[in-house]
Amino acid sequence: MNEIDAVILGIVQGLTEFLPVSSSGHLEIARTLLKTDQLPSDNLLMTSLLHFATALSTILVFRDDIFGLFKGLFFRDNKSISYIIKILIGIIPAGIIGFLLGDEIEFLFSGNMNLVGLMLIITGILLFLTKVYKPKNFKLSRNHALIIGLSQAFAVIPGISRSGATICTSLFLGNNKSEAAKFSFLI
Repeated sequence: MNEIDAVILGIVQGLTEFLPVSSSGHLEIARTLLKTDQLPSDNLLMTSLLHFATALSTILVFRDDIFGLFKGLFFRDNKSISYIIKILIGIIPAGIIGFLLGDEIEFLFSGNMNLVGLMLIITGILLFLTKVYKPKNFKLSRNHALIIGLSQAFAVIPGISRSGATICTSLFLGNNKSEAAKFSFLI
């Protein structure tokens, strides 16, 4: 991969990360169109680096929320501590999947456009269904956090949007839209 390819992939990542579309799926499509001849492990490394940069921007965008949670943790604010526990519960499933299935996940980043296309269609269907489904405005619970975390773990497949899957799942569980988006990006 040359520098121009890396810049193009960075632009694709930047344009797609904060939308409920799969940035990893779009990166796989871009790699195929650019005809970058890489091993799946190289694709996964590049994808990881691009997502790390996005994580830094997410921290910047949500810095007030993150600071408030840490402040609440140190001053033993039960509401903040409860929310931090929910965040931890939400990230555990993806961590377990990543740890146990690392090699299998790496194989998914091998330019399989049929898989990516199918997963993009599934993401689209999930997003469409949220337009039909009426949220019930339940409060985010620990059980909800676990279920949302499971949907995040499923989103390791390129083409499944992580934010789309977690926000849709949260909405299907009856959480309101702003809470669903905030929790999605914090996990």
